[in-house]
Amino acid sequence: MNSFISSIITIFLTAPLLGFFIIFVLNKLITKNARKSFHKALDYSNILFILAVHFLLITIWGKSFFWLILLLLIIIAMVFVVIHWRIKGEIIFTKVFKGYWRFNFLIFFLAYITLTLFGILRSAVTFTFS
Repeated sequence: MNSFISSIITIFLTAPLLGFFIIFVLNKLITKNARKSFHKALDYSNILFILAVHFLLITIWGKSFFWLILLLLIIIAMVFVVIHWRIKGEIIFTKVFKGYWRFNFLIFFLAYITLTLFGILRSAVTFTFS
């Protein structure tokens, strides 16, 4: 049973797009609303993309950059809070967090795609010229 759960977690961490799709489809079946389902899938799969980027960095360069990912998340949060405070004059944490979390999805989705393509190209080049 432990190996089955471990396998499922591994699949979602190596293919977070699959996790996004499954969350979207399940939510769509429950809510019957595509827009809300998309947003929920985006929110819930964000952690999959963050972890996938972490493991891709370990795979490509052989060391952990988790501290850098955490630092990036904290800096982005600070920037979002300051910008929201400057524009609105007050901080509404639910709006700030929603914008912050969705911006992180965009950043880590693009990082996931970029690192995946880079890893594939790097492996192909090393295989071809070695």
